[in-house]
Amino acid sequence: MQEQLDRIEKLVRLGAKEVLNVEEAALLLGVSKSRIYHLVSSRDIPYYKQGKNVYFKKKEIEEWQLQDRIPTNSEIDSKAAIYTAIKK
Repeated sequence: MQEQLDRIEKLVRLGAKEVLNVEEAALLLGVSKSRIYHLVSSRDIPYYKQGKNVYFKKKEIEEWQLQDRIPTNSEIDSKAAIYTAIKK
């Protein structure tokens, strides 16, 4: 129970922060710290480095999370209809 309360408290504090450390980024994304370090080392996630410390802008992390949007079936149908009309 205490562990859950600690997690909730950390998540509430994240809401007010703009710059996150590795632990906070992992908490925000729901992954392990080692996964964050892997994403950093492969340059798959936007980050900043000061000395040995790694930091993340919360807004950039949220944008990164949503970068590969999957279109809905209606969006695909609409694009197909437009393409078909143009190519006739």
